[in-house]
Amino acid sequence: MKKIVLIACFCLFSSVAFSQTTITFHQSNLPFLGVNYQFGEKFIPEFRLGTDQYIEDLSAELVANYIFKKKDNFEFYGGAGFRVGSFDGIVIPVGLNIYPFDQKDFGFHIEGAPILGFSDDSLFRGSFGIRYRFAKN
Repeated sequence: MKKIVLIACFCLFSSVAFSQTTITFHQSNLPFLGVNYQFGEKFIPEFRLGTDQYIEDLSAELVANYIFKKKDNFEFYGGAGFRVGSFDGIVIPVGLNIYPFDQKDFGFHIEGAPILGFSDDSLFRGSFGIRYRFAKN
């Protein structure tokens, strides 16, 4: 039992050691703010909340992204998640994060995401924006 607890603690601490919090703003016909917490080197769950909407019309998304390709200046990712509010459905984001500056905390991104509606409606959302990664201390 002690070994299982020790292994679980090691996995948790090693995951947290490589984790970062990031905030994003996506500009599109359905703009939104996002907050994510990167676990390890590849997995990025993100909570997104629609902007430019009345409070009673707010939309929320929860997506799980995976970084397929990572270099010093960019990350290519894809994932899947759910959207509730306006255009309820499944979201399949694919995007590119670009970090052109020496300090890699501020960057830009572009993303395409089909939203497959639970009703018969579906749409394709393209977005671009900015992102800020909080530095690990």
